[in-house]
Amino acid sequence: MKRALITGITGQDGSYLAELLIEKGYKVYGLTRRSSTIVTDRISHLKGKIEILSGDLLDQPSLIEAMETSRPDEIYNLAAQSFVQTSWNQPVLTAEFTAVGVTRVLEAMRKVCPKARFYQASSSEMFGKVQAVPQIESTPFYPRSPYGVAKLYGHWITINYRESFNLHASSGILFNHESPRRGIEFVTRKITYHVAMIKHGLANELRLGNLDARRDWGFAGDYVEAMWLMLQQDQPDDYVIAMNETHSVQEFVELAFAKADLDWKKYVKIDERYMRPAEVDLLIGDPARAKKKLGWEPKTSFKQLVHMMVDADMQLIAEMKKLGRGPAI
Repeated sequence: MKRALITGITGQDGSYLAELLIEKGYKVYGLTRRSSTIVTDRISHLKGKIEILSGDLLDQPSLIEAMETSRPDEIYNLAAQSFVQTSWNQPVLTAEFTAVGVTRVLEAMRKVCPKARFYQASSSEMFGKVQAVPQIESTPFYPRSPYGVAKLYGHWITINYRESFNLHASSGILFNHESPRRGIEFVTRKITYHVAMIKHGLANELRLGNLDARRDWGFAGDYVEAMWLMLQQDQPDDYVIAMNETHSVQEFVELAFAKADLDWKKYVKIDERYMRPAEVDLLIGDPARAKKKLGWEPKTSFKQLVHMMVDADMQLIAEMKKLGRGPAI
């Protein structure tokens, strides 16, 4: 039985990846930070199927201990401060988690289990002010946020450890990937959650920033398969994972509101508070290399993704109303 250690297992990607690995017969360990509040909602259905270890990307000894306990064949580093907007308010903390934290994980791996295979969650935000359209693995990086800069450090330190210590370390340059498990603070989930709230009479507006920003959006459940495929290759490498199509925030809004038979223009308000200091206007990735070398293919279309998220939030809000619970905004 293969053993895998997932940092960030309580997040969107971590939960989908854990499901995938369990299906493939892995013994799955998940690293979580100690918290006084419950943060395991996304993996509660996996109770008894995974083993949770306590650890923190800011604490080197805890990472070493987690690897000594799990003795993983594969390590998936998905933990990070992953919200771009927050990175402007907490740039130093973002750097500690999202940049230097990668080094701590790699150092622990090098000392405890150097024969393991390592996956680093890189990001399309590293392209930022894009230098070519579409973006591929060799497109120059130009990050436009503390988050993007931190991710770029994590990406390059992974390459350096791969080349310097002969580690099987790969990075997935994943473009935006969403799901019903996305945090409400992210624009896609914020949209679908508010659509459900408005439909159920619990809200009367949705405040957003730049509706013209364009992203390459895919389904997180499809993208975690690409992570796994990277670690099954003989040679480690870096891959762009994307849909090779771009849609504006407004397009997402239009589809989401239409799914609930609502006119988005009646409810959406532009709010300067949600404008980024430096905007990333256009991201679109070409996953040709991943398709050719990994045999990876996305299964979920943009429209299917939006409808899936609206349906899930409509059900969530309906259940909240039935239980008499107040929705979280």
